[in-house]
Amino acid sequence: MARILVSLGGNALGVDFDELVETVGVIAEPIVGLLRDGHEVVVCHGNGPQVGMIKTDIDLGKAGLHEGRVMPLSECVAMSQSYIGYHLQNAIENQLHKQGVEGKVVATVVSRCLVDADDPGFANPTKPIGAFFDKATADAMTAEGKTMIEDSGRGYREVVASPHPIEILEKDAVRELVSAGHVVIAGGGGGIPVVTKNGWTKAIDAVIDKDRTSILLAADTGCDALAILTGVEKVAINFNKPNQRDLDQITLAECEQYIGEGQFPAGSMLPKIEAAMDFVKSGTNRRTLITSLDKMVEGLQGKTGTWVVA
Repeated sequence: MARILVSLGGNALGVDFDELVETVGVIAEPIVGLLRDGHEVVVCHGNGPQVGMIKTDIDLGKAGLHEGRVMPLSECVAMSQSYIGYHLQNAIENQLHKQGVEGKVVATVVSRCLVDADDPGFANPTKPIGAFFDKATADAMTAEGKTMIEDSGRGYREVVASPHPIEILEKDAVRELVSAGHVVIAGGGGGIPVVTKNGWTKAIDAVIDKDRTSILLAADTGCDALAILTGVEKVAINFNKPNQRDLDQITLAECEQYIGEGQFPAGSMLPKIEAAMDFVKSGTNRRTLITSLDKMVEGLQGKTGTWVVA
């Protein structure tokens, strides 16, 4: 029996509500399959497209009502944790019933994550959120004060500050639920970013990369394996180029080489690779799988995906 942290990519989950329901229904089946086989599962998910949708829709609505204050990112992260979490709960519970697995409670823990107010990420926005835009639209958004980047040949997206997570404040509660045998969804969207000063906690405007938070969550809950699920079946070098090459396995040394070559974009694949490396380094015989949502089982069986190994 193993304790596995399943890290779901926000892009792979989909933005539209019907698409999200369909996607979590797909991933719930193999998650419950792991439970049926005796494994324990902790779930963390991204929220890049979803938090961007929430913020854009609310800000546009406020503008239409001539209410000037925009919605803080921290509030949007909290909203995305809740609605993605309950959809995952529904889907996993439905599969538990379908597959005849009893005695499991599925719970979403709204999670805050401590960051440093002086983190250099605040001066260098890198985390993509929201939809993809063409160049003309991106230029117009830049003129409005937003920071836009071209994202791996797929279009332009807004990027925001992405400070490094220090601690999940609800880690003790999450650990107790997992130790009791329950399925826990935590650290959604990397956690709601907060800072502390003189014992006082308050939110700060940012989006934390959930892959980095996944490492904290895996350590806090004593996970044996990490599966980072994203929108692609395998990690590739020379992505979206004629000489693209998909990778079955990458060693830590090869990861360092490819990072040095700039193969992995800072706002998308690079945090996944870095998280995978950190997990491999965190204990003996630990490996990290990076693959797509629908290939998790085959990936854990060694049939597809990219494994990051020592």
